[in-house]
Amino acid sequence: MRNQSSVYSLPRWSITRWLVHAGPDVPTDIRVALIQSLYGTLPIFAGGVINTIAVSILIATRLPQPVILAWVALEILLCAARLFVLILGHRAAARGRQTPTDIYILLGVLWAFSVGYGTFISVMSGDWVAATLACLSAAAMVGGICFRNFGAPRLVAVMILLSLGPCALGAVFSGEPILLIVTFQIPFYLVSMTIAAFRLNRLLVTTMQAERENEYRARHDALTGLSNRTGLLHAIEARSPGKDRPLALFYLDLDGFKTVNDTYGHAAGDQLLKVVAGRLQGLVPPGDAVARIGGDEFVIISTTSERSDALRFGDSIIAGISGTDYDVGDGIATIGVSIGIALLPQHGEDLETLLRTADTALYDAKSRGGACCSIAAGPKPHGSSPVPVDGIDVCGMDSTSRQRLEAVSAR
Repeated sequence: MRNQSSVYSLPRWSITRWLVHAGPDVPTDIRVALIQSLYGTLPIFAGGVINTIAVSILIATRLPQPVILAWVALEILLCAARLFVLILGHRAAARGRQTPTDIYILLGVLWAFSVGYGTFISVMSGDWVAATLACLSAAAMVGGICFRNFGAPRLVAVMILLSLGPCALGAVFSGEPILLIVTFQIPFYLVSMTIAAFRLNRLLVTTMQAERENEYRARHDALTGLSNRTGLLHAIEARSPGKDRPLALFYLDLDGFKTVNDTYGHAAGDQLLKVVAGRLQGLVPPGDAVARIGGDEFVIISTTSERSDALRFGDSIIAGISGTDYDVGDGIATIGVSIGIALLPQHGEDLETLLRTADTALYDAKSRGGACCSIAAGPKPHGSSPVPVDGIDVCGMDSTSRQRLEAVSAR
């Protein structure tokens, strides 16, 4: 199985986009996954390459005619080019670069044409040993074509038509009436395999959509659409591979939310939570993560690392959430927010430790009357901003007053 971090580029040419069209309303991430499936199953690819080259060489040994020798050369050239582009695509995807998807798809179609060409000239040669070998080889390739390209049913249909269709065409021009039955068998086979490919593709897309929806539900809060605790864990792991990338965790609790629930009902409370969630997403910069971990508690993972910057960011969150009227359907509610802050790595390196530390700071902010932020106590990390003087209430201070306090504590 390929590395899931590898991303294969969607085709850009109109003809290749048509060939790999997965159906209407298929999300982009699923389309990318289907393209990745075209690059997979290397053993099947190798088996097909060895088979078609070996068959063409055997027939050329029996019938060393120019058209058959040209077929051998074409097979070797196309198979070598496909293998080169396949390896190039894997390496480009692993490095996050553009993959040669259009060329890869085009080479697959040309290879199918080459197989069909060899089948046609073998039947037309009048040598029934060569014809039988070529037709059996072409028929055997259909299974590999379907299995390797199940994510692109149109591509499957075109490749089967090009590789196996010439058998029927050769039967017409062979002069053998008994072979005319092939002109009925092959079209029927082509249609049935194409229908099977489309059905398998729909089943695959449906399964992938269900998997993605389940994964989304597992990582997101059903009410607000924000990340939940599991999604938060994934976010912090993705953002902190080591101590060289400090982060800040902001633990938010809404002030006055219980009053809204008691006064207007839980439906109004849910509506308020959704509005707050949307507002929080608008307040954080790109790259920061916002989560709801239960009730009226929210968490923000920010790339802010300095204590003073974290406090200023917390002030901006408070200003964006507090003191504003919220329409909750049956009335107008006003709430505030208190924030506890923990820093990574000085306050911990795992989510649970950071949450406990930030929760303690949040309790301190609540005890000071709410509508303020408090940063967890701890040793001052090297190069960071000064820690406010112990015992002085920094809640409710504007940024200028806080900066003056930090300057005093630094002396």
